[in-house]
Amino acid sequence: MGLAAAAVAVAVTTSGCSVEEVLRFGWPIGVTPEATQMRTLWTWAAVAALVVGVLVWGATAWTVAFHRKKAGESDLPRQFQYNLPLELVLTVVPLIIVAVLFYFTVVVQNVVDRTATGDELKVDVIGFQWNWEFSYPDTRGPNGLPASTVGSTGQVPLLVLPTDRPIAFTQDSQDVIHSFWVPEFLFKRDVLPDPEKNDQKNTWVIDRIERPGAFVGRCAEFCGAYHSMMNFEVRALPPAQFDQFLRLRTQVNPQTGQGYTTPDALAALNCGELCNPEAVTTAPFDPNPTARQAFK
Repeated sequence: MGLAAAAVAVAVTTSGCSVEEVLRFGWPIGVTPEATQMRTLWTWAAVAALVVGVLVWGATAWTVAFHRKKAGESDLPRQFQYNLPLELVLTVVPLIIVAVLFYFTVVVQNVVDRTATGDELKVDVIGFQWNWEFSYPDTRGPNGLPASTVGSTGQVPLLVLPTDRPIAFTQDSQDVIHSFWVPEFLFKRDVLPDPEKNDQKNTWVIDRIERPGAFVGRCAEFCGAYHSMMNFEVRALPPAQFDQFLRLRTQVNPQTGQGYTTPDALAALNCGELCNPEAVTTAPFDPNPTARQAFK
């Protein structure tokens, strides 16, 4: 046990890990309040499991070391099956542990699965084989339809969102089950076809994105031959820039004579890396089968 503790201490100190990094147990740093709450729940559940594990390992080691049958002994060891205080402890303590974990799980679940109030920015998410469509139902383009972005084989779709503003996502699938996953959100949401018939609550809310940036998104449900190409990118802009982006999506681009697309609007904003019209966290899928051969 001493060697194990020393190995852990050396691994932590030589890798330059902070206590916060160690307690994340490999989870990415979340960018929403919900992500932070879920990561905290996971951390303390893992710590509780490790504490219980250490106690069990210690008790097992103690028994093996000090209560082995001695050579020449034939009597049974002292029995504890009728020790009422011990049996109460071994029943009550696990119940308390489970109750505490259940309580904090419900608290976090109620936050993550809360119902939208109607004050959030509304975003529709549609999954299809094998890409994504994102639209803003309250923002109409010059053609009178909701401003939207549709991914293609040659272009990764950009889901542009504001920081510091609540957002309500409503999701649907046009074919099979997909899964909306942004690792920095720290959870996945299954995207079902016909969510009403499948009894799915398909609208979910985040309180805010806490910092600007670009975050990769993926489909986390195997949905067919080209499942791996279903990547997208969340581009989080400060509120003022996001409002400018939405205004551009309602206007005609004088250079094309058509409504501003998402890449056009980002390029027109000209705000540096945040306004790159192409995805920076992932690349388009190469449909050429020879591009994925292990040997050429």
